[in-house]
Amino acid sequence: MPARNVLGSLRLPGDKSISHRYAMLAAVAEGRSRFQNFSTGGDCASTLRCLEALGCAVKRDGGTVEIVGRPNGLDQPAQPLDCGNSGTTMRLLAGLLAGRGIDCELTGDQSLSRRPMDRVMAPLREMGAEITSTEGRPPLRIRPAARLKGIRYTSPLPSAQVKTAVLFAGLSAEGATEFTEPVRTRDHGELALRAFGAEVQRSRNTVSIEGGQVLHAIEAFIPGDISSAAFFLCAAALFPGSNLVMEGLGLNPTRAALLDVLTQLGARISVINLEEHHGELVGTVKVEHGALKSAKISGAMTARLIDELPVLAAIAPYTQDGIEIRDAQELRVKESDRIAAVAANLRAMGAAVEEYPGGLRVPGNQSLRGVELDSAGDHRIAMAFAIAALRAQGETKIHGADAAEISFPEFWTMLDSVCER
Repeated sequence: MPARNVLGSLRLPGDKSISHRYAMLAAVAEGRSRFQNFSTGGDCASTLRCLEALGCAVKRDGGTVEIVGRPNGLDQPAQPLDCGNSGTTMRLLAGLLAGRGIDCELTGDQSLSRRPMDRVMAPLREMGAEITSTEGRPPLRIRPAARLKGIRYTSPLPSAQVKTAVLFAGLSAEGATEFTEPVRTRDHGELALRAFGAEVQRSRNTVSIEGGQVLHAIEAFIPGDISSAAFFLCAAALFPGSNLVMEGLGLNPTRAALLDVLTQLGARISVINLEEHHGELVGTVKVEHGALKSAKISGAMTARLIDELPVLAAIAPYTQDGIEIRDAQELRVKESDRIAAVAANLRAMGAAVEEYPGGLRVPGNQSLRGVELDSAGDHRIAMAFAIAALRAQGETKIHGADAAEISFPEFWTMLDSVCER
């Protein structure tokens, strides 16, 4: 349903990327870890269920999660480890388990079973892991292997998931493991490892870790997920008179590029109350409407914005001169082909869109009409077009809107709470 304005204050559930990484490291650390504001999404619930199947004691009470580590060895799971819809769970677990004597199969739902896993299998095999799949797609079969050996690996594509998986495997490896990425990606894996007591070195685009390090349990507050906040930040930027405050938000520099792009477009954004929690920047963000102009996103900026690109494209018709996105081929192998899904839904709403193999261009100064749309079963597509619908003419119906539960079950309630209808 269209809105007239966006006003209010929100505090979001914990960052999904950080929650995954903290939970997995807690599983192999000494002692009991405790996390406040843990992600409430289905993907992180999949991670917790997998850790329980590996013998970890996991206790959840609302947004608080406690995990008792098993540093001396995880249990052999009796059944395949079901990663649900979560590619992060599958790729990171592959790295964590590859050198720990575990014999298991990692499975997932229909969407996950179509996603590429060669990118994580290649470096793990180079380290000596016994890991197989069918044509590079799930399920993944991991068998016990001799001790992994540290390697120097240069990744052909920017992927924080692959980087973290290799660093996790490096904990179990003999010697040092080095990972070089083509552009710098989100560094939650490195910061999480340091939080648990590991030494991780960085030199430009190369990170390294020594094997055999012992991890120690931590207590941590997980900052609000900025990729979830993106939908509300974009919504507030659309309406004259809007005023939205988001507290306790993760502002890691490798994740906060959205604020730069919205500022470039013309939104008025301010950041206050900056703090640091285990290396992660946390603060309060205030966003107000400005005359939205244009933006071109490519190269390293695309890598830093990969999860936020769908919503930026979805609001592009409401800008003066449009938004162009390049170097985003990775969007085609997410939970859906996000480039195709965004283009199809914008066209259904009456917008002109130019689609490329690695991106799209959406001209500005276009009106959208409310229609029936398809989320493609993808949480970010469902939420992105909920924002586009706020200024559309007429009512919009999104099929598969419940996909939002994968990352952000509270999305629809929170959106209603800040929209003036």
